[in-house]
Amino acid sequence: METDWLWGLAGGALIGTAGAIFLLMNGRVMGASGLVGGIVDGTDRGMWRETAAFLGGLILAPALLRPVFATETHLTDSLPLILVAGLMVGFGSRLANGCTSGHGVCGISRLSLRGIVATAVYIGAGGVVMALLRHLWGVI
Repeated sequence: METDWLWGLAGGALIGTAGAIFLLMNGRVMGASGLVGGIVDGTDRGMWRETAAFLGGLILAPALLRPVFATETHLTDSLPLILVAGLMVGFGSRLANGCTSGHGVCGISRLSLRGIVATAVYIGAGGVVMALLRHLWGVI
């Protein structure tokens, strides 16, 4: 039996735990796009240390743990493509007033209607795009 699903389970548990701790400690929802936006537009001046530490951990933890838990990924080696994809995700997150961690993890756990609807829309859109790319256009 394949055990790759364990990585998803462990990652989900860690993200959920981090979201709960962030909410309990700061009284704010752990939405990565909102945290980045607060640093960019200056609205999080009072919490910039906590926000920077949290966002730094999002970037550094996988980089530090990759040699220990070396797994095969399908991430491209093209840095320009990664940057463009990241900017597109950031733009979409701001357009939707939140990201997967804000709406999906924290919104659903708080029974937020907005979070539930946003999550249903982006999961549905992802499924449609994946079906089109794989079955209609044969790209993936």
